[in-house]
Amino acid sequence: MHKKRVLSCIQPTGEIHIGNYFGAVRNWVTIQDQYSCVYGVVDLHAMTMPYSSKELRQNTLNMFADLIAAGLDPEKSILFIQSMVPQHTELTWIFSCVTSFGELSRMTQFKDKSDLLESGGKNAFISAGLFTYPVLQAADILIYKADFVPVGKDQEQHLELSRNIAVRFNNQFGDYFPEPKPLYTEVPKLMSLADPEKKMSKSLGDKHYIGLFEKEESIRKKVKSAVTDTGGQTGEAMSPGVSNLFAIIRACEKMKEYNALMQDYEKGILKYKDLKEVTADALVDLTGPLRKRREELRRDPEQIMQLVVRSSEKARDFAEKTLNDVRGLTGLIV
Repeated sequence: MHKKRVLSCIQPTGEIHIGNYFGAVRNWVTIQDQYSCVYGVVDLHAMTMPYSSKELRQNTLNMFADLIAAGLDPEKSILFIQSMVPQHTELTWIFSCVTSFGELSRMTQFKDKSDLLESGGKNAFISAGLFTYPVLQAADILIYKADFVPVGKDQEQHLELSRNIAVRFNNQFGDYFPEPKPLYTEVPKLMSLADPEKKMSKSLGDKHYIGLFEKEESIRKKVKSAVTDTGGQTGEAMSPGVSNLFAIIRACEKMKEYNALMQDYEKGILKYKDLKEVTADALVDLTGPLRKRREELRRDPEQIMQLVVRSSEKARDFAEKTLNDVRGLTGLIV
């Protein structure tokens, strides 16, 4: 039976934290046997915001290795680095010619990131790349003729643009691209340990997140200092900080411990010390084997580079076939 194809990508913006893992990467690992999966480290997207060229290269290679350490299998899935598949950028130009200026100007992430850049000082500027990168994102998806794209609610707008581009291209040049559909999964929304009113993010600072490969001592220290609340429990809604720790335990699939602590909470006898200890233990159990695997991979950078080259070649072969078809359909010389 033909497997449906899934495409999903991640920017190489540094270390994966547990919010990234539970929100996306764990699901990527789970669906490898169910779908034909294509996963990308999208370094070209990372160039739309201020960056260091040296850090970009290292972060890209590290992210590739970290995804493998987290469970992605290059033998089961195609795992590529975006800049090593230049067909993406050629398709982006073709798609730019069937995308309206108005569509791009309405993208909320462009507005959000523009505001961030404008508040960043005199040397910051809003690049044309930031404005047009949703077209590159559409090319990432459609060049592999993806049937599904795992998305959160905040990413629906970009997927809708990809669908619009596919429809417009098909109407103008002939029915070719499938319209990618969202693949919704149950995603725990993990919040900052230091400010549980905000989503977990590395941009908030080191004390706000737990890295997927973080050392045990650091994990326990951060969880111990996590914000809970200062009020009572009985008859009141659970505070964001307490709710966040419960969400982490549940995400780590420690349901026996979760249920026991929830019973204590409902009885009004929960001790935050116990809640934090169980949370830390759950995270240590999760991250320990992953950290060991990453250390093994990073001891052999040559092996990683061989995997990068071999897997990106698979992506190029697929992408080149799509692009040759598109060239013919659009009147370009093949």
